[in-house]
Amino acid sequence: MDGFADFTAHQAFVANWLAALEKIKTQFEIFRLMRQLSEQFHCSAFVVADLPDPTVTELSASSIITNGPPELIALFDQDKFLGSSPVIHRIRASVLPFQFDLEEMAEERGSQAVRELFARFGMDSGAVFPVHDLSGKRGWAGLCGQGVDFSLYEMMALSYCLNHVYQQLAHLRSQDIRVSEKLADRELACLTWTAAGKTSAEIAEILSLSEHTVNHYLNRATRKLDAVNRTQAVAKAIRGNLIA
Repeated sequence: MDGFADFTAHQAFVANWLAALEKIKTQFEIFRLMRQLSEQFHCSAFVVADLPDPTVTELSASSIITNGPPELIALFDQDKFLGSSPVIHRIRASVLPFQFDLEEMAEERGSQAVRELFARFGMDSGAVFPVHDLSGKRGWAGLCGQGVDFSLYEMMALSYCLNHVYQQLAHLRSQDIRVSEKLADRELACLTWTAAGKTSAEIAEILSLSEHTVNHYLNRATRKLDAVNRTQAVAKAIRGNLIA
C-alpha cells in the first residue's frame, strides 16, 4: 500500500490533501479526488453518503458520490441489505472510524449473502469513517477493496480528511437550489420523466422530440447540476426541489 507509517508522513498527507480540496469548486472534482485517493490506497471503490434514516431501505437514496459498481448497488438495494447492515449499525452507534472484514462479519452476524455479493465484485474488506458537516448532520465515508488494511496513522489522516470532504460536499449541495435559474423547461421536463423511470426513447415519444434531443437536454442538465451521471442529476434536482 502506498500509504505511510509515521507521523511526519501523516502530516504531509493531510496538508497536501487539504491544499487540493481548497481548490475544488465542483462535486465532480471531489469525485475525481476521491477516485485518486482510492487508487493511492489500492481500494477499488469509495462512497460518501449521508447517514440514512432508519426508515430508508436503499443505499442509493443516501449516497452522495460513489464509484461503486452500479450493479452491486442495485443488487444491494434490491435485497434490502441496508436495514440489516452491521456497518450502518456500527456507524449509528459510534463516531470512531473502523476497519472491517466481510468474512469475519459474515461469521459473526450471519451476513453471508452480503459477503458473497461484494466478493463477486472483488471486495472483501475496507474501512468506514463517520463524518459530519458544520451543522452537525452526520454521514459516512467508506473505502473498500481486496485485502484492505490501513495503519493507525492512515486511519487518523483519512478520518480527518474525509470529514473535510463531507463538509465541502455539504457546502456545494447547499448551492444546488441556485441552479433552478439555469435549467431550461425542457431540461426539467426530461429530468422529471427520467425520475419517473422513463428511458430516453420513451421521453422522446412523450415530449414529441427526437431521442438525440432528449439525450442532449439530459446531458446539459447533468453538467449544469454538476453531477457525474443522470442518476445523480435526478437526485440533486429532487433535493433542490427543482422537480417533484
